[in-house]
Amino acid sequence: MDLSSVQLPPGAFTISKKFGFEAGHRLAGLAPGHKCARQHGHSYEVEVVLTAPVLEEPGFVTDFGALAPFKEFLAVELDHRNLHETLPFEPTSERLAQFLAGWFIQNLEPEIPGRLVAVLVRETASSWARFDVEER
Repeated sequence: MDLSSVQLPPGAFTISKKFGFEAGHRLAGLAPGHKCARQHGHSYEVEVVLTAPVLEEPGFVTDFGALAPFKEFLAVELDHRNLHETLPFEPTSERLAQFLAGWFIQNLEPEIPGRLVAVLVRETASSWARFDVEER
């Protein structure tokens, strides 16, 4: 088979990268008997999803290495912290995903190719919250 005869369909490219950090929190807005109203911790997993209609050389949406400042932000500002003491909002996974999307857009997106599509925050292996960024 002549592989050069394969037709490349039109479309967009999407990548994702996962990052992790450890943190504690409590959700004071819950009833006192709710288990999440008490101090507890998670091994958070954060996934960023980026897209681009065309690839940058040598064939990337974004070089994964260009995402290192996001990893550094998580390590310095959130890792091994009490999120309810650090963040200016009730630290649910949903709000954390939206906040991280905002930080990413403000601090990384102007410097890298690709557009942030979504941020997923996992508190456990079986639960996650996703914030989808509106197209802009």
